[in-house]
Amino acid sequence: MRPFIRAGLVCLALAAIVAATVTPAWAAGETEVSVGSPDGPFSRNKQNEPAVTVDPSHPFLVAAGSNDNIDMEACNAGDDTTCPFTPDVGGSGVYFSFDSGASWTQPTYTGLTAGPGVCDGEVGPGPDCVAQQGDIGTLPGYAENGLVSDGDPALAFGPVPGEDGTFSWDNGSRLYYANLTSNQTTPGPLSFSGAEAIAVSRLDFPAEVTEETAPDVIADQDNWFDPVIASKQSPTVFSDKEQVWVDNAESSPFFGNAYVCVATFKSLSRGNAAPTPLVVARSTDGGDTWTNKQVTDATNNPFNQKKGFGRSGCTVRTDSEGTVYVFANQFAVGQPGEGAHIMIRSFDGGHTWKKPINIGTATDTCFDVMFDGAGFRCVMDGLAGARDDLSSSPSIDIANGAPTGAEATDVIYRTWVDGGDATGPDFSPVHVLFSFSTDGGDSWSEPEAVEASGDRGYYSAVALSPDGSEAWLVYNAFTTGFVDNTTDARNLVGVVLHTTVGEDGSPDGWTEIHRGADGDPRASAQNNLAIEFLGDYVYASALGGYGVAVWNDVRDGAPCDAVDEWRVDVQDTLSLAGRPAVQQECDGTFGNTDIFGYTSAP
Repeated sequence: MRPFIRAGLVCLALAAIVAATVTPAWAAGETEVSVGSPDGPFSRNKQNEPAVTVDPSHPFLVAAGSNDNIDMEACNAGDDTTCPFTPDVGGSGVYFSFDSGASWTQPTYTGLTAGPGVCDGEVGPGPDCVAQQGDIGTLPGYAENGLVSDGDPALAFGPVPGEDGTFSWDNGSRLYYANLTSNQTTPGPLSFSGAEAIAVSRLDFPAEVTEETAPDVIADQDNWFDPVIASKQSPTVFSDKEQVWVDNAESSPFFGNAYVCVATFKSLSRGNAAPTPLVVARSTDGGDTWTNKQVTDATNNPFNQKKGFGRSGCTVRTDSEGTVYVFANQFAVGQPGEGAHIMIRSFDGGHTWKKPINIGTATDTCFDVMFDGAGFRCVMDGLAGARDDLSSSPSIDIANGAPTGAEATDVIYRTWVDGGDATGPDFSPVHVLFSFSTDGGDSWSEPEAVEASGDRGYYSAVALSPDGSEAWLVYNAFTTGFVDNTTDARNLVGVVLHTTVGEDGSPDGWTEIHRGADGDPRASAQNNLAIEFLGDYVYASALGGYGVAVWNDVRDGAPCDAVDEWRVDVQDTLSLAGRPAVQQECDGTFGNTDIFGYTSAP
């Protein structure tokens, strides 16, 4: 933003005052999203895998989610050397902004918790604690239905259906929050078959909601619908890595349809979680009921080496005419290796689906594998580093003109992280790549590296304004190379880029508009401490005039020498023996990972 310079000394003086006091729209807008998160102890201070969405009909209203351990027990509740996920305690954090992402609130609900005052170490050296009813900072309605919210959040706003089933923004806005869910130890009304299902929670906002009244909506737990199981389950199915979207442009003949794409890991009974077909669940009644369609073949497993091992990391969007697009990562044959991005489209509102199309290569960033206590994980930052299984998965957005569809360009923007050019002992560079399509995905621009010099991309996401005039891209990056020890400092940062978009759909030039604070990812941890943990994705969302981005952040976490030394032993022995007691041996902020966000709204 530039102040107008007008004739006259008075106006010049006023312009100088404005220039000194008004914050430029692209200059400042960072804030913590996971505001309920404590700095310690671990693992209550652990948040990752953020998602965010802006309401097209209420530009001030933004919702976000993350994997949030806020309600988990302290590490010294029971055995001081374990930091478990407390049975029956949910892990899907939810946050709201009523000023376009400039500030955030985390509502408090009631459910099963092992938080402060429940399990703070008084349980003693025996079994870990038992959850009790109390205040929670995660999704409500799960404990009452025999379910546990298990994270992997994905959020989208859509219109509310009327009494006749017709969707209209005049009926209000409906927030859909999809996440993994498991059964409680005691079965309940919504218990299901299989290890993990996909559940969808919903919350309605009236059409006349304002910045002043929206807090009252989220404060009342009764305003949330009971969660609904969206995935088709069986005893051997593990549903994972879902994303939700709502056809939010009134120009679409399928306006109001909701879609959830998910990777369906099958045959858990044989221990190999294969095959892994992609499935899309569709709802035409506002999320009350869901039908499932398998959209890729089911023969893509370790024994079909020509195609690679499975698919995951899906994303789903719609254009102004109601075409549904699902993109996913086709894993490489062996790792590291060259996989592919696939696209599957539906032209009849998700009733039928075309065959998958390979739209280009995607090279993973599996620069080493580390023992994580249960198996082996790909990492890219160093010994005992953070997993990067899905860094090459696509993130896409479409300028569909929501909420009306009138100004749609239907250009598609895509970003991912690619390790194809990484060489040398530090495995650099690792690119944040960008490509776009103006013909419905039939052809794509040559991938372009958009990261800053020295940034080794980790995860990325892109968002287009509905009219296709602007775009925002967020990525996490390591600024240090691959480290073969746990004593040298490492560095992780969140970065936001912006571009205006030309009439031909191409970006006018990506510009860095925000760089977050540095942090050392050694401060992060899986709950079993064996390796770092920073989650599997970042997220962005946009309306006409502004964009919002969220990322994983470790600026307020402290590494722990005892953990770092033990992690070396873990990789040598492939054993978790000798694990340190973090609350006695580490700084209180060890494990403290947060969700930070940026908004370009003035």
